Amino acid sequence: MIFVNPRVICNWCRSMNSDFLKPYNFKDNEEKIYWDWERSGFFNPDNLPGDRKEPYTIMIAPPNITGSLHMGHALENTISDILVRYYRMKGYKTLWVPGTDHAGIATQNVVEKQLKEERLSRHDLGRDKFLEKVWEWKEKYGDIILNQLKKLGASCDWSRTRFTMDENYQEAVKEAFKKYYDKGLIYQGERVINWCIKDQTALSDLELEYTEEKSLLWYFRYPLKDKSGHVVVATTRPETMLGDTAVAVNPKDDRYKRFIGKIIILPIVNREIPIIADQGVDREFGTGAVKVTPAHDMADSEIAERNQLPFIKVINEKGEIINVGVEFDNLSVSEAREKVIGKFKDSGLFEKEEEIVHNIAKCYRCNSTIEPMLSKQWFLKMKPLAQPAIEAIRNGKVKYSPERWKDIALNWLENVKDWCISRQIWWGHPIPIEGSNDTFDTWFSSALWPFATLGWPEKTKDLDNFYPTSFITSAREIIHLWISRMIFSGLSFMDKVPFENVFIHSTILTKDGKRMSKSLGTGIDPLELIEKHGADATRFGLIWQSMGGQDIHWAEEHILAGKKFANKLWNIARFILTKVGDDFDFSKPKKIDDATAKELIKKFEKLLERSEKQMEIYEFGQALHDIYEFIWHEFADKYIEYSKNKEDKETKQVLCYVLEKSIKLLHPFIPFVTEAIYQRLPKKEKEFLMIEEW
Repeated sequence: MIFVNPRVICNWCRSMNSDFLKPYNFKDNEEKIYWDWERSGFFNPDNLPGDRKEPYTIMIAPPNITGSLHMGHALENTISDILVRYYRMKGYKTLWVPGTDHAGIATQNVVEKQLKEERLSRHDLGRDKFLEKVWEWKEKYGDIILNQLKKLGASCDWSRTRFTMDENYQEAVKEAFKKYYDKGLIYQGERVINWCIKDQTALSDLELEYTEEKSLLWYFRYPLKDKSGHVVVATTRPETMLGDTAVAVNPKDDRYKRFIGKIIILPIVNREIPIIADQGVDREFGTGAVKVTPAHDMADSEIAERNQLPFIKVINEKGEIINVGVEFDNLSVSEAREKVIGKFKDSGLFEKEEEIVHNIAKCYRCNSTIEPMLSKQWFLKMKPLAQPAIEAIRNGKVKYSPERWKDIALNWLENVKDWCISRQIWWGHPIPIEGSNDTFDTWFSSALWPFATLGWPEKTKDLDNFYPTSFITSAREIIHLWISRMIFSGLSFMDKVPFENVFIHSTILTKDGKRMSKSLGTGIDPLELIEKHGADATRFGLIWQSMGGQDIHWAEEHILAGKKFANKLWNIARFILTKVGDDFDFSKPKKIDDATAKELIKKFEKLLERSEKQMEIYEFGQALHDIYEFIWHEFADKYIEYSKNKEDKETKQVLCYVLEKSIKLLHPFIPFVTEAIYQRLPKKEKEFLMIEEW
């Protein structure tokens, strides 16, 4: 780290020179100012001047190396930067650790697509050569998103940038696995898991996305062995009936009580299967009698375990039929479906079909339909890990804002299932078991982020100084995938929660309330907004619309308002500095005689007090609204207009005091224009605004 005296590097913006006479132009200021901030070394807590209070630490939610900045990233990192700048100015030893996630499946898919253009597959290269290709790709593209965050004004300590596949991080993952293994929390088992046929890997429940789609519900007759009739079952996946091992009914369903214990001859395969009673059956679905396919349905596997039913796997990892016979084996799922329906129709056992709308589970990366299937995987026992996390949340060691997310986090932890941590992909942390070719679920390594980034499992100064961290902000989509897992990981390996405060930020939607998505053509590129309007205006627009954790229906006019406000602030400063000339005094007036000035200062000090409280409870949007209203209407429209015909020392001191305090107040929100103005204030002893007292 090169430490440069800020008094030297800011000479370009020190004086009341000719550019202050023009309207504010972000393109003349933002890049230069950020360059100076970086060179100053003050993003690094070790370089901060003076006797600092206790540490204030934030870990970035590491973006995927495949990603580019989107609106969610922009909001999330603006929030973190606001807090880091605020606490830095409050005298804390602030650390904001940046970094990226290796993003197993996503990165592998990107590199495979590139190979496809060369008419190659990863299998053509082999594992080692393919991984070399991925590392080459990472070196070329992996830091793009971090450089984009600099354009937003993110004041991270870039000297501490981490990557979830760094050498030290790999050691942390191995150590975590070993500790879990030694505690008896790791096991290999055959369980029904979510399988992505396209990516050829297992996925956890949290890695699924559900889309509402139209589908058909087919009704089939299953004949009784005693030839006394039949039972009608309904299914959206006819091909899975080849693996049925029972029909289940609810024991309280009077319609089927007389059938319980009878035997069915399963059509096509002629297998004898029982009719059983189970509380898990939904009497409202279909006919109330459900086919049970333990090897290809999560709920059915639970019914099977409760009733000691066999598991018969009839679909393999390629999405082909197996273990049925020559007529069906090697058919695709869709081919088998058509054949099963045809067989039921030909045998007179087809009842009917009807159109329904239901949720289809999709892979969160490639959007292909998930195929539940019995598979041998590595699992982490969750109940022993979840309980300490539940207690920590209940006892207030981790606080959620908005508070409603606390109950959502607790509900998941209280009902958590064992975590399938193995993946059948090549890019990622290998599971350190002899003979295993599997890698860890990306989220296994991400769960270690708050302490692995600080050097764990080694005992480091950073770990002593900056763990546990102070705050983390995240989207609601990963509250279980990441936030909850970091909590139990921190408690497991550090005996302390990883952070004290969790802020679940708003979701940004289109103006008409639709999800923002590049693929759907509804996405907005924040870099284009920054290029067009500036980082300050973009940050202003994001925070202005972020109120109380409610979803944001995006409106670009608020960015335009932010751009206008930055120029207004510039003009206010220009007017005041022109008016006071050499007769400046930025200290707080000890005594005020003028009634108008007295009223202004009274309102201003209430604003200062209120803003501090709002920052502490993450009401950033409301704080910005209040500051804006005061500066534009109370200060500019009223007092500055009032002051135009006054030349007394008191008026000039009030103008200078409120100006300087206002840009300090606004600096966490719009750091560039406030820094540009501050460097032009005629003060003798002056550092960067970002390290001045708030």
